[in-house]
Amino acid sequence: MNAKKLRRMSALYWMLTGLVCAAAAAILLTAVSNLQSGQTDEGKRQLEDAIRRASVACYATEGIYPPTLSYLEEHYGIQVDSSRYTVFYDVFAENLAPDVTVVENES
Repeated sequence: MNAKKLRRMSALYWMLTGLVCAAAAAILLTAVSNLQSGQTDEGKRQLEDAIRRASVACYATEGIYPPTLSYLEEHYGIQVDSSRYTVFYDVFAENLAPDVTVVENES
């Protein structure tokens, strides 16, 4: 092979290597982003479930659903990261389960 053809093949090799590395980096970044999104959704679901379980435990123990979220925090050990989540806790009546909605705060 002559030198000109070798240079052309070498340039093509480095170009393909760069493209493969860029594609691998893009795939890695997408995977990390999806993982973080899944963790956020899971954390939100776990908080919502914990609040519901604690309110049912309160009802079973005291005969009424807790009147406020702060009551659950004080008496049943619920911990809400208020910098990360906003919790909407709506009570209709003492004998009806409250409506619990957890929303992630904007970063």
